[in-house]
Amino acid sequence: MHCPFCGNNESRVIDSREAPDGVRRRRECIRCELRFTTYEKVHSMQLMIAKRDGRREAFSTDKLERSLQTACAKRPLEIGAISKMVVDIENELHKLAKAEIEARVLGEMCIERLKLLDRVAYIRFASVYRDFQDVDSFTKEVKALTDPSDDDNGSKSQLRLIDDDVPRLAQRGR
Repeated sequence: MHCPFCGNNESRVIDSREAPDGVRRRRECIRCELRFTTYEKVHSMQLMIAKRDGRREAFSTDKLERSLQTACAKRPLEIGAISKMVVDIENELHKLAKAEIEARVLGEMCIERLKLLDRVAYIRFASVYRDFQDVDSFTKEVKALTDPSDDDNGSKSQLRLIDDDVPRLAQRGR
């Protein structure tokens, strides 16, 4: 490892930590004693994406991130949420241990995560990915998203306030 400050090729590792996409190492140059950080990533085989029309294309994190950014444009999202999503999807694809993945699988991974992250971004992505042919299919998707029986916000697990408890709770406050 060459020191970025003096060019010396001898350094010692001060600290190593797991990073989301590899290993992060903090190093110190033996000659100038300045510290720098390196990131090591395991080189795995190139993932290929099998498109609907039969074409094969190399998986690109940049292309995935651009498409997610387009869906999430002008949405109030946490900084780094899209990048984290891209890393999560890439890791999940590598865990499948396949050299070739169908575009449908990649699309569904994006759809699942966007549905949890932001519903507007989900609808934007779904409208392109699912290629709605008419207004009815689009409306059906929006209704399914707003249907209270299919609420993913965790309200199913929230306990209901029992009507009998309301008067008792009101008396406690007095």
